[in-house]
Amino acid sequence: MTRVPSAPGSQVASLTLNTYQPRQAWRGLIRMGTDHLHLHSVPGLTFYRLLGTGRGADLTLNADLRRWARFAVWSSLDALDRFEASAWRQQERGWLTGSCTVVLRPDRWRGRWGGVEPLGPPAAGAGGGSESPVAVLTRAAIRPARMVSFWRAVPASQQHLGSQPGLLASVGAGEVPLFHQATFSIWRRAQDMHAFAYGSAEHREVMTRTHTEGWYREELFARFGVLDVRGQWDGRDLLAALREGPGTR
Repeated sequence: MTRVPSAPGSQVASLTLNTYQPRQAWRGLIRMGTDHLHLHSVPGLTFYRLLGTGRGADLTLNADLRRWARFAVWSSLDALDRFEASAWRQQERGWLTGSCTVVLRPDRWRGRWGGVEPLGPPAAGAGGGSESPVAVLTRAAIRPARMVSFWRAVPASQQHLGSQPGLLASVGAGEVPLFHQATFSIWRRAQDMHAFAYGSAEHREVMTRTHTEGWYREELFARFGVLDVRGQWDGRDLLAALREGPGTR
Protein backbone atom coordinates (compact mmCIF):
# COMPACT_ATOMS: atom_id res chain seq x y z
CA MET A 1 0.00 0.00 0.00
CA THR A 2 1.24 3.50 -0.84
CA ARG A 3 0.30 5.72 2.06
CA VAL A 4 -1.27 9.10 1.20
CA PRO A 5 0.76 11.87 2.84
CA SER A 6 -0.83 14.25 5.31
CA ALA A 7 0.70 17.59 6.16
CA PRO A 8 1.77 17.93 9.81
CA GLY A 9 -0.97 19.56 11.87
CA SER A 10 -3.60 19.30 9.13
CA GLN A 11 -7.03 17.91 9.92
CA VAL A 12 -7.81 14.24 9.46
CA ALA A 13 -11.01 12.24 9.67
CA SER A 14 -11.75 8.74 10.91
CA LEU A 15 -14.40 6.09 10.48
CA THR A 16 -14.51 3.56 13.31
CA LEU A 17 -16.49 0.35 13.03
CA ASN A 18 -17.14 -1.36 16.38
CA THR A 19 -18.57 -4.88 16.68
CA TYR A 20 -20.04 -6.34 19.87
CA GLN A 21 -20.69 -9.90 20.92
CA PRO A 22 -24.33 -10.88 20.33
CA ARG A 23 -25.05 -10.88 24.08
CA GLN A 24 -23.46 -7.43 24.43
CA ALA A 25 -25.24 -5.82 21.48
CA TRP A 26 -27.37 -3.74 23.84
CA ARG A 27 -24.25 -1.83 24.87
CA GLY A 28 -23.89 -0.36 21.39
CA LEU A 29 -27.45 0.97 21.48
CA ILE A 30 -27.02 2.51 24.93
CA ARG A 31 -23.70 4.11 23.97
CA MET A 32 -25.41 5.95 21.13
CA GLY A 33 -26.78 8.16 23.89
CA THR A 34 -24.18 8.05 26.63
CA ASP A 35 -20.98 8.48 24.57
CA HIS A 36 -21.84 12.12 23.89
CA LEU A 37 -21.02 12.97 27.50
CA HIS A 38 -17.37 12.13 26.86
CA LEU A 39 -16.96 12.94 23.16
CA HIS A 40 -18.14 16.54 23.54
CA SER A 41 -14.99 17.31 25.55
CA VAL A 42 -12.32 15.34 23.66
CA PRO A 43 -9.44 17.69 22.71
CA GLY A 44 -9.01 18.13 18.96
CA LEU A 45 -12.33 16.46 18.07
CA THR A 46 -14.10 19.07 15.94
CA PHE A 47 -17.04 17.01 14.64
CA TYR A 48 -18.47 13.55 15.15
CA ARG A 49 -21.55 11.44 14.50
CA LEU A 50 -22.56 8.12 16.05
CA LEU A 51 -24.16 5.76 13.56
CA GLY A 52 -26.02 2.50 13.51
CA THR A 53 -25.26 0.17 10.61
CA GLY A 54 -27.22 -2.07 8.30
CA ARG A 55 -26.56 -5.74 7.77
CA GLY A 56 -23.99 -6.71 5.19
CA ALA A 57 -21.92 -4.35 3.07
CA ASP A 58 -24.52 -2.01 1.56
CA LEU A 59 -27.42 0.22 2.50
CA THR A 60 -30.28 -1.84 3.90
CA LEU A 61 -33.45 -1.45 5.93
CA ASN A 62 -32.26 -4.23 8.28
CA ALA A 63 -30.20 -3.00 11.23
CA ASP A 64 -27.20 -4.88 12.58
CA LEU A 65 -27.42 -4.28 16.33
CA ARG A 66 -23.97 -5.81 16.91
CA ARG A 67 -22.17 -3.26 14.72
CA TRP A 68 -21.93 0.50 15.27
CA ALA A 69 -19.92 3.24 13.59
CA ARG A 70 -18.39 6.58 14.53
CA PHE A 71 -17.37 9.22 12.00
CA ALA A 72 -15.10 11.92 13.37
CA VAL A 73 -13.07 14.92 12.23
CA TRP A 74 -9.88 15.81 14.09
CA SER A 75 -7.76 18.95 14.16
CA SER A 76 -4.66 16.82 13.60
CA LEU A 77 -3.41 13.25 13.41
CA ASP A 78 -1.88 13.73 16.85
CA ALA A 79 -5.33 14.47 18.30
CA LEU A 80 -6.69 11.25 16.84
CA ASP A 81 -3.68 9.27 18.10
CA ARG A 82 -4.15 10.62 21.64
CA PHE A 83 -7.82 9.61 21.57
CA GLU A 84 -7.02 6.12 20.28
CA ALA A 85 -4.50 5.67 23.11
CA SER A 86 -6.84 7.09 25.80
CA ALA A 87 -8.21 5.12 28.72
CA TRP A 88 -11.77 5.75 27.46
CA ARG A 89 -10.97 4.16 24.12
CA GLN A 90 -9.22 1.24 25.79
CA GLN A 91 -12.29 0.64 27.92
CA GLU A 92 -14.49 0.75 24.83
CA ARG A 93 -12.38 -1.89 23.11
CA GLY A 94 -12.82 -4.15 26.12
CA TRP A 95 -16.48 -4.70 25.25
CA LEU A 96 -15.86 -5.39 21.56
CA THR A 97 -15.10 -8.45 19.46
CA GLY A 98 -13.52 -6.19 16.86
CA SER A 99 -12.78 -2.54 16.18
CA CYS A 100 -11.42 -0.97 13.00
CA THR A 101 -10.47 2.67 12.55
CA VAL A 102 -9.82 3.95 9.05
CA VAL A 103 -7.69 7.10 9.15
CA LEU A 104 -8.58 9.50 6.37
CA ARG A 105 -7.13 12.57 4.72
CA PRO A 106 -9.92 14.86 3.46
CA ASP A 107 -9.51 15.42 -0.26
CA ARG A 108 -12.73 16.75 -1.81
CA TRP A 109 -16.04 17.52 -0.17
CA ARG A 110 -19.26 19.46 -0.48
CA GLY A 111 -22.47 19.74 1.48
CA ARG A 112 -23.58 19.83 5.10
CA TRP A 113 -24.31 17.44 7.93
CA GLY A 114 -26.78 18.64 10.53
CA GLY A 115 -26.53 22.18 9.20
CA VAL A 116 -22.74 22.43 9.47
CA GLU A 117 -19.79 21.81 7.15
CA PRO A 118 -17.88 19.16 9.14
CA LEU A 119 -14.71 19.50 7.07
CA GLY A 120 -14.91 23.27 6.57
CA PRO A 121 -15.74 25.20 3.39
CA PRO A 122 -15.93 23.05 0.24
CA ALA A 123 -12.55 22.21 -1.22
CA ALA A 124 -10.96 20.14 -3.95
CA GLY A 125 -7.52 18.86 -3.03
CA ALA A 126 -4.82 17.39 -5.20
CA GLY A 127 -5.59 13.85 -4.05
CA GLY A 128 -3.31 10.87 -4.07
CA GLY A 129 -3.57 10.03 -7.77
CA SER A 130 -5.70 7.49 -9.61
CA GLU A 131 -3.63 4.57 -8.29
CA SER A 132 -3.97 5.48 -4.60
CA PRO A 133 -6.61 3.97 -2.28
CA VAL A 134 -9.59 6.22 -1.61
CA ALA A 135 -12.62 6.24 0.63
CA VAL A 136 -15.99 7.86 -0.03
CA LEU A 137 -18.60 9.03 2.45
CA THR A 138 -22.09 10.00 1.33
CA ARG A 139 -24.76 11.19 3.72
CA ALA A 140 -28.30 12.43 3.14
CA ALA A 141 -31.35 13.56 5.07
CA ILE A 142 -34.28 12.23 3.05
CA ARG A 143 -37.43 14.28 2.65
CA PRO A 144 -40.38 12.40 4.21
CA ALA A 145 -42.41 12.80 1.03
CA ARG A 146 -39.61 11.18 -0.99
CA MET A 147 -38.80 8.32 1.41
CA VAL A 148 -40.70 5.63 -0.51
CA SER A 149 -39.10 6.61 -3.83
CA PHE A 150 -35.64 6.60 -2.24
CA TRP A 151 -35.91 3.16 -0.67
CA ARG A 152 -37.45 1.64 -3.78
CA ALA A 153 -34.43 2.82 -5.78
CA VAL A 154 -31.76 1.66 -3.33
CA PRO A 155 -31.61 -2.05 -4.33
CA ALA A 156 -31.11 -1.29 -8.03
CA SER A 157 -28.45 1.35 -7.34
CA GLN A 158 -26.36 -1.09 -5.29
CA GLN A 159 -26.94 -4.39 -7.04
CA HIS A 160 -23.50 -4.33 -8.69
CA LEU A 161 -21.61 -2.89 -5.70
CA GLY A 162 -20.50 -6.22 -4.24
CA SER A 163 -19.06 -7.42 -7.54
CA GLN A 164 -16.83 -4.39 -8.11
CA PRO A 165 -13.21 -5.63 -8.32
CA GLY A 166 -11.76 -2.50 -6.73
CA LEU A 167 -14.08 -2.40 -3.72
CA LEU A 168 -12.33 -3.37 -0.47
CA ALA A 169 -15.04 -2.61 2.09
CA SER A 170 -18.35 -0.82 2.47
CA VAL A 171 -21.10 -0.24 4.99
CA GLY A 172 -24.47 1.45 5.11
CA ALA A 173 -25.14 3.52 8.21
CA GLY A 174 -27.60 5.99 9.66
CA GLU A 175 -28.54 8.28 12.53
CA VAL A 176 -32.33 8.24 12.18
CA PRO A 177 -33.85 5.03 10.76
CA LEU A 178 -35.23 5.47 7.23
CA PHE A 179 -34.60 9.22 7.06
CA HIS A 180 -30.90 9.96 7.79
CA GLN A 181 -28.70 7.59 5.82
CA ALA A 182 -25.00 7.33 4.99
CA THR A 183 -22.67 5.07 3.06
CA PHE A 184 -18.94 4.57 3.48
CA SER A 185 -16.75 2.66 1.04
CA ILE A 186 -13.04 1.98 0.56
CA TRP A 187 -11.60 1.48 -2.93
CA ARG A 188 -8.26 0.21 -4.12
CA ARG A 189 -7.97 3.05 -6.64
CA ALA A 190 -9.91 6.20 -7.47
CA GLN A 191 -10.60 4.87 -10.96
CA ASP A 192 -12.31 1.80 -9.46
CA MET A 193 -14.65 4.05 -7.53
CA HIS A 194 -15.41 6.11 -10.64
CA ALA A 195 -16.10 2.97 -12.65
CA PHE A 196 -18.90 2.02 -10.25
CA ALA A 197 -20.29 5.53 -9.81
CA TYR A 198 -20.52 6.31 -13.51
CA GLY A 199 -20.31 2.91 -15.20
CA SER A 200 -23.50 1.47 -13.70
CA ALA A 201 -26.63 2.67 -15.49
CA GLU A 202 -28.71 1.99 -12.38
CA HIS A 203 -26.40 4.01 -10.15
CA ARG A 204 -26.29 6.89 -12.65
CA GLU A 205 -30.08 6.94 -12.79
CA VAL A 206 -30.36 7.21 -9.02
CA MET A 207 -27.77 9.99 -8.94
CA THR A 208 -29.85 11.91 -11.46
CA ARG A 209 -33.15 11.31 -9.69
CA THR A 210 -31.83 12.57 -6.36
CA HIS A 211 -31.66 16.04 -7.92
CA THR A 212 -34.50 16.03 -10.43
CA GLU A 213 -36.98 14.68 -7.86
CA GLY A 214 -35.53 16.48 -4.84
CA TRP A 215 -35.11 13.45 -2.59
CA TYR A 216 -32.82 15.14 -0.06
CA ARG A 217 -33.23 18.18 2.14
CA GLU A 218 -29.53 17.98 3.04
CA GLU A 219 -26.62 15.99 1.66
CA LEU A 220 -22.87 15.57 1.98
CA PHE A 221 -20.29 13.98 -0.29
CA ALA A 222 -16.67 13.56 0.78
CA ARG A 223 -13.72 11.79 -0.79
CA PHE A 224 -10.66 10.89 1.25
CA GLY A 225 -7.19 9.49 0.87
CA VAL A 226 -6.66 6.42 3.07
CA LEU A 227 -3.83 7.13 5.50
CA ASP A 228 -4.05 4.00 7.61
CA VAL A 229 -6.31 1.13 8.66
CA ARG A 230 -6.05 0.14 12.33
CA GLY A 231 -7.64 -3.17 13.20
CA GLN A 232 -9.67 -5.61 11.14
CA TRP A 233 -12.80 -4.66 9.24
CA ASP A 234 -15.43 -7.35 9.92
CA GLY A 235 -12.57 -9.80 10.45
CA ARG A 236 -10.65 -8.79 7.31
CA ASP A 237 -7.17 -7.26 7.10
CA LEU A 238 -7.70 -4.41 4.64
CA LEU A 239 -4.04 -3.38 4.71
CA ALA A 240 -3.06 -6.86 3.57
CA ALA A 241 -5.63 -6.68 0.78
CA LEU A 242 -4.17 -3.38 -0.38
CA ARG A 243 -0.66 -4.81 -0.44
CA GLU A 244 -1.72 -7.87 -2.42
CA GLY A 245 -2.82 -5.75 -5.35
CA PRO A 246 -5.71 -5.93 -7.83
CA GLY A 247 -7.89 -8.99 -7.94
CA THR A 248 -7.91 -9.60 -4.18
CA ARG A 249 -11.02 -9.00 -2.06
